[in-house]
Amino acid sequence: MNIARLVRSRIALLLALLADLLLYAAPPGPYDYTTASFERALAAQSLMTEDWLALDGVVGTAIGVDGNGHAVLKVYLERLGAAAFPRFLMGVGVVPEVTGPFVALPAPGSAEASAADEARVDPTTVFPRPVPIGVSTGHPSVSAGTLGARVTDGARTFALSNNHIFAAVNGGREGDALLQPGIADGGRDPDDAIGTLFDYEPLRFCRLAVCQPNLIDAAIALTSPEKLGTGTPDGGYGAPRPWTHAAELGLEVQKYGRTTGLTVGRVTGIHATIEVNYRTETARFEDQIVITGSGFSTGGDSGSLVVTKGKLLADRRPVGLLFAGSPTSTLANPIDVVLDRFGVTVDGS
Repeated sequence: MNIARLVRSRIALLLALLADLLLYAAPPGPYDYTTASFERALAAQSLMTEDWLALDGVVGTAIGVDGNGHAVLKVYLERLGAAAFPRFLMGVGVVPEVTGPFVALPAPGSAEASAADEARVDPTTVFPRPVPIGVSTGHPSVSAGTLGARVTDGARTFALSNNHIFAAVNGGREGDALLQPGIADGGRDPDDAIGTLFDYEPLRFCRLAVCQPNLIDAAIALTSPEKLGTGTPDGGYGAPRPWTHAAELGLEVQKYGRTTGLTVGRVTGIHATIEVNYRTETARFEDQIVITGSGFSTGGDSGSLVVTKGKLLADRRPVGLLFAGSPTSTLANPIDVVLDRFGVTVDGS
């Protein structure tokens, strides 16, 4: 490694450490918990998740917090009264939460503008090249999703989104065109191509009641700085930081997506195991992030980069890659797992 690059990497590390101090500077609050209670909650989750997911109407579990300094085991339900659970298990509080079913979030169809849309940038439109992140994109056989971020391996430039947006749920092939906007928003191949499918993590689906777990729903497309920029459109959060931040209970986050634009939410579940509906098949995901917030995401927001909402260097740090949601909650893959899978870093501010 040359001296200049070494100096830059050490400066980036120091800045990241300073940003962590800013994030942790707040006094104890309702999302704090003891290490002992967290470990007990993890043990209870490991013991019961498989059995509880076999119950009709149970869609997942996660670690949450009770507001009194203790971690709890959350159980996510499709409907009220779907199943009965003990109040405590192994000394851990059990908290059922009705979320409805979790589904992958491509756009349901063509975009329909509302009066409110006219007052802001429309993420579904075609953008001059280089296009911003957070806007409509997709494989030619997919309706539309969100272009999450520009990433790099140090030599090449890639666009980051989900497998089900860039690779058509395992159906894409290396070299397939990736469009901006997606076809539901008027994109056409080859006129609107901004890159080509480069790599994706295959999705594994439940077969005969056996579910092999997934960790990410992600893919990258080869592109260039001339075709893809690093920041969101005007009115978004801007460009993400190049250093990441692990999800924590209570962490305030934001995202910019193709359908709902800029929204703010909060991490309310970590280490989640969730079964996600991909139209005709179901996939189980482990170690996921659960985010709640009014209107945080909907169909077409899949692929959005979730970043911190903080102050100064604690702001805009990548946390997760949005890929699914329910009527009340949003799911994201931990961003470090995504980036490590492809050997890339976020190419941001």
